[in-house]
Amino acid sequence: MAARTRYAPDRGLTARMTATMFLLGLVFVVFIALIIGIGAATHASDAVIVLFALILGGGFAIGSLFYSDKIALSTAGAVEVTPQQAPQLHGIVDRVCALADMPKPRVAIANSPMPNAFATGRNADKAVLCVTTGLMNMLETEELEGVIAHELSHVAHKDVQVMTIASFLAVVAALLIRISFYGELFGGGRRSGNDQNSLPILAIIMLVSIVVYAVSFLLIRLLSRYRELAADRSGALLTGQPSALKSALIKVSQGINKIPTKDLRTAEPLNAFFFAPAAHLNAKAASLSTIFSTHPSLERRLAELDKIQRQLSQGQ
Repeated sequence: MAARTRYAPDRGLTARMTATMFLLGLVFVVFIALIIGIGAATHASDAVIVLFALILGGGFAIGSLFYSDKIALSTAGAVEVTPQQAPQLHGIVDRVCALADMPKPRVAIANSPMPNAFATGRNADKAVLCVTTGLMNMLETEELEGVIAHELSHVAHKDVQVMTIASFLAVVAALLIRISFYGELFGGGRRSGNDQNSLPILAIIMLVSIVVYAVSFLLIRLLSRYRELAADRSGALLTGQPSALKSALIKVSQGINKIPTKDLRTAEPLNAFFFAPAAHLNAKAASLSTIFSTHPSLERRLAELDKIQRQLSQGQ
């Protein structure tokens, strides 16, 4: 989903993201084929369960897509601000949008000591950018510009749409796991003798759904990490200052490590949107948690920005 902006594309990352989306699509096809096969051996009541999960999952996906901005702002406790209320922030956003040749999003501020930012919305015309007071107080102008360029890259490259589509399979699988579990727990004992075959069918549906959910979850997290690297790269190239984005990443990561754990847990629902994850960095556990993270490690992001810095230096 390329955007018609001045954000530079990354063919390597694009190829990897495309491959990940293809694998997700393949898992979805296999999942549906298995469900249809199971449906051929089941009763109409169990087929209705699958259909209900698909419809409900689709409803959740559409709702999250169209209302992602309102949901995110409400979760963050953020309020939209005018240029008169936040002239410096609006000035930076104006400059980044002019560099990228993209529509200006709505601008919001969350009164929080946690230094972070996010951008969301189903398209560039409905997008909203939010920064915390902690981030504004911590960063210099060039660093804040780098963070905003990173976040608006997500908007320009339609990452909300991409991640919503990618998450649909996981949502459906999660719903089937829950519905099947409660169906066995509360419904199995009340079935008539002719319906006893439905109990193992529900167990099979639940088992397949668990496997599909686990695989799709890992692929979605992999895709999310690729998109964060792509946003780092395109944001740094747009501003021409990878060092400023590096400095911002280091400051934000250090600042988050000083935030109480209970406050970070409150912010965790927005991790997929945030510039940096709301979690304390633990070097010992980092290697194990990487595959479950929505973001690449700080070291990986800094190393990639170093490469961009060298490329820009060689081009001068």
